[in-house]
Amino acid sequence: MREDDGKKKIIASNRKARFEYEILDSFEAGIALLGTEVKALREGKANLGDAYADIRRGEVYLLNVHIGAYEQAGRSNAPPMRERKLLLHRREISRLERRVDERGVTLIPLSLYFVHGRAKVELALARGKRRYDKRQSIQNRENQRDLARVMRNRNRSS
Repeated sequence: MREDDGKKKIIASNRKARFEYEILDSFEAGIALLGTEVKALREGKANLGDAYADIRRGEVYLLNVHIGAYEQAGRSNAPPMRERKLLLHRREISRLERRVDERGVTLIPLSLYFVHGRAKVELALARGKRRYDKRQSIQNRENQRDLARVMRNRNRSS
């Protein structure tokens, strides 16, 4: 099971993020992990439920990401909810810092994956949706389902 073929091997995704937030921009960042955390990620033990990123002293940290314990590690496991540093260029960090200073804009992880054997996170600059925006998203999703159902039934009858 090698990830060296250049394809993304998705470990975890934050499905709720696209519903709760309006995605303004997204980009990829590396994650500074310990060895046992990498092993746990390869087993798929990750949860991005309430995760977000924060910029402190010119560095970006990923918070509230749960990476479960690697069973064979014994006592050398890292705490599952620890802060993890994200690996970005200075220019990217300063650009993000300017954008996050805008009112209502935050950094959230959309997915966690491996590319060429390295753990990466897809971060998004996002703005929280209002209740009516969420209703609109639900309405659009239902309309898409109805349209797909009609097209499927039309293809069956002919």
